[in-house]
Amino acid sequence: MEYLTTYPKTVSFFDGIKHKIDVDSKDGVEQLHIVVKKSFEELTKIFTDEGFTKVKLEHKQPDQIGSGLNLKLKKPWEMHVRMVDLKKGLIGIHAEVEVSRDYLQHLFSQRTPVVYEVEEILKKYQVDYNIWHDKIKKNVHAIVDNYKVKLATPSIPVFAWKPMLFVIGTIAAFYGWKYFNTIW
Repeated sequence: MEYLTTYPKTVSFFDGIKHKIDVDSKDGVEQLHIVVKKSFEELTKIFTDEGFTKVKLEHKQPDQIGSGLNLKLKKPWEMHVRMVDLKKGLIGIHAEVEVSRDYLQHLFSQRTPVVYEVEEILKKYQVDYNIWHDKIKKNVHAIVDNYKVKLATPSIPVFAWKPMLFVIGTIAAFYGWKYFNTIW
């Protein structure tokens, strides 16, 4: 199952300057951040009410507050949201769609930052926000046009790693029992 979304391609700032969002084959799409003036607890409640759950194993980013949150989308995709402390009472929301961490392919699959999906949630809860361009250090005034982004389903069928651990553990226990029974 492919994941289709849109992402800002050209943005303009309050001073009238326009900027094209970079895309390269190594780092993917240049990430924009959503900035809000809410507490971490309030945002966590909003995302939890939308079905997000706490991420157990993740690589934390500098200035990240607490654990990230994820929302299961259509198999095998999930949206991963992290919140970072920007000081001055502001919190930055970084969001991306990736293969779910339930699958082995999570470690080496495509991922893309997302903005509109988080915007939709914030609008639903009437949370004021800005879109921030971190490299240029300015708030985005308007989005001029968008990229169409398509994440392809991994070419190898996704493997759930938790059941694999159970099977491997069961086989190891069986061979361990057999081994110890033969030497005693």
